[in-house]
Amino acid sequence: MGNISSNISAFQSLHIVMLGLDSAGKTTVLYRLKFNEFVNTVPTIGFNTEKIRLSNGTAKGISCHFWDVGGQEKLRPLWKSYSRCTDGIIYVVDSVDVDRLEEAKTELHKVTKFAENQGTPLLVIANKQDLPKSLPVAEIEKQLALHELTPSTTYHIQPACAIIGEGLTEGMDKLYEMILKRRKSLKQKKKRTDNSGGNKAAPASRAQIPELRSPTRS
Repeated sequence: MGNISSNISAFQSLHIVMLGLDSAGKTTVLYRLKFNEFVNTVPTIGFNTEKIRLSNGTAKGISCHFWDVGGQEKLRPLWKSYSRCTDGIIYVVDSVDVDRLEEAKTELHKVTKFAENQGTPLLVIANKQDLPKSLPVAEIEKQLALHELTPSTTYHIQPACAIIGEGLTEGMDKLYEMILKRRKSLKQKKKRTDNSGGNKAAPASRAQIPELRSPTRS
């Protein structure tokens, strides 16, 4: 496969929102992606935002605007507005905190049911997989009931350790792949609608514009 970034104009940037319960490791993931090193963080009160050009994997060179939103219960009502019409959602889960997986599941399913998020690609990061008591990814997938998400939701669950960066490149590659597929699908759907001469199409969502071309083979 050729360099994907060569198909994307320099000014284009993906809008990615990062959600999850408090202490799951969202901000650690964010700054590992930005600096490629561990950054000691404090609990997010509100949100962090960073523009990052991915430096590894098949999505190397892709520019992303990340919004890392605090996970405390009092901040979760903000998730709806921050995730509205985003290109992709990253949901970070603490693989060790078994007692809060039910809570994590409830909040995740709320997010994917928002009308604005129908069909938005989802990357679930099973963080802290380096710790001895971490649950296997298959068990986390089961406890989060990912198979019960809305039918339009495409997802990938990625084992990771944000402190050392393990699994993050692979996760971002999968998220980018899902975003590309969704954009291609939306483009084809719009084309069919236009060709059918039906009702005037609704205004395009952020996920539809600007259009990206599919990766080319080398």
